Amino acid sequence: MSELQAAKLQIVFALYPGVTHLDFTGPHQVLARTPNAEVVAASLGAQDIEAEGLTFSRLADLATIERCDVLCVPGGFGTTAAMLDAEFMAQIRRLGASATYVTSVCTGSLILGAAGFLAGKRAACHWAWRDLLAPFGAIVSEARVERDGNIITGGGVTAGIDFGLVLLAELAGQDYAEGIQLALEYAPAPPFESGRPELARPEVLARVQALMARTLETRMEGVATAAERWRRYSPA
Repeated sequence: MSELQAAKLQIVFALYPGVTHLDFTGPHQVLARTPNAEVVAASLGAQDIEAEGLTFSRLADLATIERCDVLCVPGGFGTTAAMLDAEFMAQIRRLGASATYVTSVCTGSLILGAAGFLAGKRAACHWAWRDLLAPFGAIVSEARVERDGNIITGGGVTAGIDFGLVLLAELAGQDYAEGIQLALEYAPAPPFESGRPELARPEVLARVQALMARTLETRMEGVATAAERWRRYSPA
Protein backbone atom coordinates (compact mmCIF):
# COMPACT_ATOMS: atom_id res chain seq x y z
CA MET A 1 0.00 0.00 0.00
CA SER A 2 1.39 3.40 -0.96
CA GLU A 3 1.84 6.23 1.55
CA LEU A 4 -0.97 8.09 -0.20
CA GLN A 5 -3.30 5.11 0.13
CA ALA A 6 -2.35 4.61 3.78
CA ALA A 7 -2.93 8.24 4.75
CA LYS A 8 -6.26 8.84 6.41
CA LEU A 9 -8.72 11.24 4.83
CA GLN A 10 -9.01 14.29 7.08
CA ILE A 11 -12.56 15.62 7.55
CA VAL A 12 -12.90 18.70 9.73
CA PHE A 13 -16.10 20.23 11.12
CA ALA A 14 -15.50 23.84 12.14
CA LEU A 15 -17.74 24.70 15.10
CA TYR A 16 -18.48 28.05 16.71
CA PRO A 17 -20.79 29.38 19.45
CA GLY A 18 -24.44 29.27 18.41
CA VAL A 19 -24.06 26.48 15.85
CA THR A 20 -27.20 24.41 15.19
CA HIS A 21 -26.35 20.95 16.47
CA LEU A 22 -28.22 18.98 13.78
CA ASP A 23 -26.36 20.94 11.08
CA PHE A 24 -23.28 19.27 12.56
CA THR A 25 -24.48 15.96 13.98
CA GLY A 26 -26.55 14.98 10.92
CA PRO A 27 -23.66 14.91 8.45
CA HIS A 28 -21.23 13.81 11.17
CA GLN A 29 -23.35 10.67 11.73
CA VAL A 30 -22.93 9.84 8.05
CA LEU A 31 -19.33 10.90 7.49
CA ALA A 32 -18.06 9.20 10.64
CA ARG A 33 -18.52 6.00 8.64
CA THR A 34 -16.21 7.09 5.82
CA PRO A 35 -13.59 4.38 5.24
CA ASN A 36 -10.01 5.22 6.23
CA ALA A 37 -10.97 8.67 7.46
CA GLU A 38 -10.45 10.75 10.58
CA VAL A 39 -13.37 13.01 11.40
CA VAL A 40 -12.46 15.93 13.66
CA ALA A 41 -14.71 18.49 15.33
CA ALA A 42 -12.81 21.67 16.10
CA SER A 43 -13.31 25.14 17.52
CA LEU A 44 -11.11 28.15 18.17
CA GLY A 45 -8.93 27.41 21.16
CA ALA A 46 -10.62 24.00 21.52
CA GLN A 47 -13.36 25.80 23.47
CA ASP A 48 -16.50 23.90 24.40
CA ILE A 49 -19.40 24.77 22.12
CA GLU A 50 -22.95 25.11 23.42
CA ALA A 51 -25.59 24.38 20.82
CA GLU A 52 -29.23 24.75 21.78
CA GLY A 53 -28.88 22.92 25.08
CA LEU A 54 -26.16 20.48 24.05
CA THR A 55 -22.50 21.10 24.81
CA PHE A 56 -19.74 19.69 22.62
CA SER A 57 -16.45 19.26 24.46
CA ARG A 58 -13.02 17.67 23.92
CA LEU A 59 -12.82 19.48 20.59
CA ALA A 60 -9.65 20.03 18.62
CA ASP A 61 -8.14 23.50 18.32
CA LEU A 62 -9.01 24.77 14.85
CA ALA A 63 -5.77 26.78 14.65
CA THR A 64 -3.57 23.72 15.23
CA ILE A 65 -5.05 21.62 12.43
CA GLU A 66 -2.46 21.71 9.67
CA ARG A 67 -4.69 20.71 6.78
CA CYS A 68 -7.80 18.81 5.80
CA ASP A 69 -9.23 17.07 2.77
CA VAL A 70 -12.79 18.09 3.62
CA LEU A 71 -13.79 21.25 5.45
CA CYS A 72 -17.41 21.41 6.60
CA VAL A 73 -18.98 24.48 8.19
CA PRO A 74 -22.41 23.99 9.80
CA GLY A 75 -24.89 26.81 10.19
CA GLY A 76 -26.79 28.27 13.11
CA PHE A 77 -27.90 31.50 14.73
CA GLY A 78 -24.27 32.11 15.64
CA THR A 79 -23.38 32.44 11.97
CA THR A 80 -23.40 36.24 11.97
CA ALA A 81 -20.96 36.52 14.86
CA ALA A 82 -18.75 33.83 13.30
CA MET A 83 -18.61 35.72 9.98
CA LEU A 84 -17.36 38.79 11.82
CA ASP A 85 -14.81 36.92 13.94
CA ALA A 86 -11.52 37.67 12.19
CA GLU A 87 -9.62 34.81 13.85
CA PHE A 88 -12.29 32.22 13.05
CA MET A 89 -12.55 33.40 9.45
CA ALA A 90 -8.76 33.31 9.04
CA GLN A 91 -8.80 29.61 9.95
CA ILE A 92 -11.67 28.91 7.54
CA ARG A 93 -9.76 30.61 4.72
CA ARG A 94 -6.53 28.80 5.60
CA LEU A 95 -8.03 25.32 5.77
CA GLY A 96 -10.39 25.82 2.84
CA ALA A 97 -7.63 27.08 0.56
CA SER A 98 -6.00 23.65 0.34
CA ALA A 99 -9.00 21.37 1.02
CA THR A 100 -10.16 19.03 -1.73
CA TYR A 101 -13.77 19.77 -0.79
CA VAL A 102 -15.09 22.94 0.82
CA THR A 103 -18.55 22.30 2.19
CA SER A 104 -21.33 23.59 4.41
CA VAL A 105 -24.79 22.95 5.77
CA CYS A 106 -27.54 25.56 6.18
CA THR A 107 -26.20 29.07 6.88
CA GLY A 108 -22.67 27.69 6.99
CA SER A 109 -22.61 28.70 3.32
CA LEU A 110 -22.75 32.35 4.42
CA ILE A 111 -19.48 31.74 6.25
CA LEU A 112 -18.00 30.17 3.11
CA GLY A 113 -19.19 33.20 1.17
CA ALA A 114 -17.61 35.58 3.68
CA ALA A 115 -14.37 33.58 3.36
CA GLY A 116 -14.36 34.18 -0.39
CA PHE A 117 -15.09 30.65 -1.60
CA LEU A 118 -18.45 31.21 -3.31
CA ALA A 119 -17.87 33.99 -5.84
CA GLY A 120 -19.43 32.80 -9.10
CA LYS A 121 -20.41 29.47 -7.51
CA ARG A 122 -23.85 27.94 -7.08
CA ALA A 123 -24.59 27.49 -3.39
CA ALA A 124 -27.46 26.33 -1.20
CA CYS A 125 -28.58 27.62 2.18
CA HIS A 126 -31.59 27.53 4.49
CA TRP A 127 -34.60 28.86 2.53
CA ALA A 128 -35.07 31.83 4.87
CA TRP A 129 -31.52 33.11 4.39
CA ARG A 130 -30.36 31.95 0.97
CA ASP A 131 -30.81 35.37 -0.68
CA LEU A 132 -28.09 36.64 1.67
CA LEU A 133 -25.58 34.64 -0.39
CA ALA A 134 -25.82 37.13 -3.25
CA PRO A 135 -23.66 39.87 -1.62
CA PHE A 136 -20.80 37.36 -1.64
CA GLY A 137 -21.06 36.87 -5.40
CA ALA A 138 -22.69 33.45 -5.08
CA ILE A 139 -25.37 32.10 -7.41
CA VAL A 140 -28.28 31.27 -5.12
CA SER A 141 -29.53 27.70 -5.42
CA GLU A 142 -32.80 26.32 -4.08
CA ALA A 143 -31.43 22.76 -4.18
CA ARG A 144 -31.37 20.60 -1.08
CA VAL A 145 -27.77 19.75 -1.92
CA GLU A 146 -25.83 21.80 -4.45
CA ARG A 147 -22.45 21.05 -5.98
CA ASP A 148 -20.30 23.42 -8.00
CA GLY A 149 -16.81 22.10 -8.54
CA ASN A 150 -15.27 21.29 -5.18
CA ILE A 151 -17.92 23.32 -3.34
CA ILE A 152 -20.75 21.20 -1.89
CA THR A 153 -23.43 22.98 0.13
CA GLY A 154 -26.56 21.71 1.85
CA GLY A 155 -29.85 23.44 2.56
CA GLY A 156 -31.32 23.93 6.00
CA VAL A 157 -30.67 21.71 9.03
CA THR A 158 -32.09 18.27 8.05
CA ALA A 159 -30.62 18.66 4.57
CA GLY A 160 -27.31 17.97 6.29
CA ILE A 161 -28.10 14.25 6.21
CA ASP A 162 -28.71 14.35 2.44
CA PHE A 163 -25.55 16.43 2.09
CA GLY A 164 -23.58 13.88 4.10
CA LEU A 165 -24.71 11.03 1.87
CA VAL A 166 -23.89 12.97 -1.31
CA LEU A 167 -20.43 13.73 0.03
CA LEU A 168 -19.93 10.15 1.22
CA ALA A 169 -20.76 8.89 -2.27
CA GLU A 170 -18.07 11.22 -3.60
CA LEU A 171 -15.52 9.98 -1.06
CA ALA A 172 -16.33 6.25 -0.98
CA GLY A 173 -18.59 5.50 -3.93
CA GLN A 174 -22.34 5.32 -4.39
CA ASP A 175 -22.63 1.65 -3.42
CA TYR A 176 -21.01 2.34 -0.07
CA ALA A 177 -23.11 5.46 0.53
CA GLU A 178 -26.29 3.56 -0.27
CA GLY A 179 -25.29 0.91 2.24
CA ILE A 180 -24.80 3.55 4.94
CA GLN A 181 -28.17 5.08 4.11
CA LEU A 182 -29.73 1.65 4.61
CA ALA A 183 -27.81 1.06 7.84
CA LEU A 184 -29.07 4.39 9.19
CA GLU A 185 -32.60 3.60 7.95
CA TYR A 186 -32.75 6.99 6.30
CA ALA A 187 -36.08 6.85 4.49
CA PRO A 188 -37.76 10.20 5.21
CA ALA A 189 -41.54 10.12 5.53
CA PRO A 190 -42.41 13.40 7.25
CA PRO A 191 -45.70 13.55 9.14
CA PHE A 192 -46.60 16.91 7.56
CA GLU A 193 -46.06 18.40 4.11
CA SER A 194 -44.58 21.60 5.50
CA GLY A 195 -40.83 21.15 5.14
CA ARG A 196 -40.38 23.80 2.43
CA PRO A 197 -42.04 27.20 2.04
CA GLU A 198 -43.83 26.20 -1.14
CA LEU A 199 -45.38 23.20 0.65
CA ALA A 200 -46.36 24.77 3.96
CA ARG A 201 -49.82 26.16 4.62
CA PRO A 202 -49.81 29.96 4.25
CA GLU A 203 -50.53 30.58 7.93
CA VAL A 204 -47.67 28.27 8.97
CA LEU A 205 -45.29 29.95 6.56
CA ALA A 206 -46.29 33.40 7.80
CA ARG A 207 -45.72 32.42 11.42
CA VAL A 208 -42.27 31.01 10.75
CA GLN A 209 -41.30 33.98 8.59
CA ALA A 210 -42.31 36.27 11.45
CA LEU A 211 -40.03 34.36 13.80
CA MET A 212 -37.15 34.53 11.33
CA ALA A 213 -37.72 38.26 10.83
CA ARG A 214 -36.62 38.90 14.40
CA THR A 215 -33.02 38.18 13.41
CA LEU A 216 -33.17 39.31 9.78
CA GLU A 217 -32.02 42.89 10.33
CA THR A 218 -29.04 41.86 12.46
CA ARG A 219 -28.06 39.14 10.01
CA MET A 220 -28.37 41.49 7.02
CA GLU A 221 -26.11 44.00 8.75
CA GLY A 222 -23.61 41.26 9.51
CA VAL A 223 -23.66 40.03 5.92
CA ALA A 224 -23.12 43.57 4.61
CA THR A 225 -20.09 44.02 6.86
CA ALA A 226 -18.70 40.57 6.01
CA ALA A 227 -19.26 41.15 2.28
CA GLU A 228 -17.34 44.42 2.44
CA ARG A 229 -14.48 42.65 4.18
CA TRP A 230 -14.60 39.90 1.56
CA ARG A 231 -14.33 42.45 -1.26
CA ARG A 232 -11.26 43.97 0.40
CA TYR A 233 -9.76 40.50 0.96
CA SER A 234 -10.42 39.24 -2.56
CA PRO A 235 -7.50 39.73 -4.97
CA ALA A 236 -10.05 40.51 -7.68
